[in-house]
Amino acid sequence: MIIGIPKEIKNNENRVGMTPSGVHELIHHGHTVYVQHTAGEGSGFSDQEYVAAGAAILPTIEDVYATAEMIIKVKEPIEPEYALVRPGQLLFTYFHFASDRALTEAMAASKATCIAYETVVGPTGGLPLLVPMSEVAGRMSIQEGARFLEKPQGGRGVLLGGVPGVKPAKVLVLGGGVVGKNAALMAAGLGADVTITDISLPVLRHLSEVMPANVKTLYSSRHNIEAELPTTDLVVGSVLIPGAKAPKLVTPDMVKLLRKGSVMVDVAIDQGGCFATSHATTHSEPVYEVDGVVHYAVANIPGAVPYTSTMALTNATLPYALRLADKGWREACRADKGLAEGVNMVDGEITFKAVAEAWDMPYTPLTL
Repeated sequence: MIIGIPKEIKNNENRVGMTPSGVHELIHHGHTVYVQHTAGEGSGFSDQEYVAAGAAILPTIEDVYATAEMIIKVKEPIEPEYALVRPGQLLFTYFHFASDRALTEAMAASKATCIAYETVVGPTGGLPLLVPMSEVAGRMSIQEGARFLEKPQGGRGVLLGGVPGVKPAKVLVLGGGVVGKNAALMAAGLGADVTITDISLPVLRHLSEVMPANVKTLYSSRHNIEAELPTTDLVVGSVLIPGAKAPKLVTPDMVKLLRKGSVMVDVAIDQGGCFATSHATTHSEPVYEVDGVVHYAVANIPGAVPYTSTMALTNATLPYALRLADKGWREACRADKGLAEGVNMVDGEITFKAVAEAWDMPYTPLTL
């Protein structure tokens, strides 16, 4: 198969779809790989490293899309890329269709086959291609939250871990999945007073058993969240419904319960956000204020640490990329029902129910 790795063009997105090591494996399996000039530079990988791995370098993004049968990338295509996608072309990337109608309509019009990292299901359940970036985003949410709690950044001027004689900051993590667990561990490691919420009692029991002593669990309800907000310094929103819009757990009225200079980090912004006052931001302009509360809602948080993120992402996606290239997407999905869950769109038809429901568009089961 002919595989293309384009350079990411989303704002401050420095990750790349595949490391030179991953490219080497694809070529070892007999495939041809084209990498766009400087595609890996933001992650620390030179064109020379890709050439040494066996890839050929193409000068422009247009060349990559025009040449490749399968495109492997990190983020969803954005408007300048829409016209480059061809009928029958296979795109393997994060899409988050349920939060972007324009993207959904553009990919349907392209008649490409779209396999979304975020809805591929692993052999034992879970979302294996979302996990590595969720781990990064969870840890980064605390790193960024701590930064914006600083007074020069617009925050209350609170040190997350406190010092002897001064209480640490209070951190509230909404959602006990991969993002939430990593956020809680990171905050706890810095010495914060952490509360993590979820609606699943088994999840809360597990977290209670494995978390450090400065992490408390709390059942997630509006009443409980409202009771925590007046004394909370940093709120991390990390809820996920695979492939669907995130629920709004914090309303505008609830934001007003926070003290001025508190910080809210919405990691769920890729799926529409779990704070009603959230709108997507970028690494170049990451924050804004609502009622004196700092909101951080960068839609590609792991893009700030591209070397780590690209390495972690390739570790997860490479086995699936090899199956798709070796067998073709149809045969690969027949052999792996979890991979088939990743197919969101085929030939203009939406094959993932939550995406169709998000935009009230027709749904066609993949089996048809």
